[in-house]
Amino acid sequence: HVQLVESGGGSVQPGGSLRLSCTISGNTISSNCMAWFRQGPGKEREGVAFIDKLDSRRGYADSVKGRFTISKDNAKKTLYLQMNSLKAEDTAMYYCAADRSTSCGSWTKFSYWGQGTQVTVSS
Repeated sequence: HVQLVESGGGSVQPGGSLRLSCTISGNTISSNCMAWFRQGPGKEREGVAFIDKLDSRRGYADSVKGRFTISKDNAKKTLYLQMNSLKAEDTAMYYCAADRSTSCGSWTKFSYWGQGTQVTVSS
């Protein structure tokens, strides 16, 4: 069993930055593949970024490429999402997700989810 707890959300002006964190507890084999998703008001949930166990592969949604960076610290069991040059359309609830699958990408069906952290970008 895996528990995921997100933090770091908040309100920021357009052009600002935030760093989200997701702490992982439980069986780490269940977090071979990890990701950040988001769901904005009136929108479907979308995958934002993915990272595999050995950090040999990262993937990003086109809407965030060049602005967001996913990373992790295995020793601290923490996943991060550095978000720069934030836009109003980045406003959403952001979720951390994990799965034991070794095939990691937008096609992965994630088994474990956090409760989410709200990011609001507004002037």
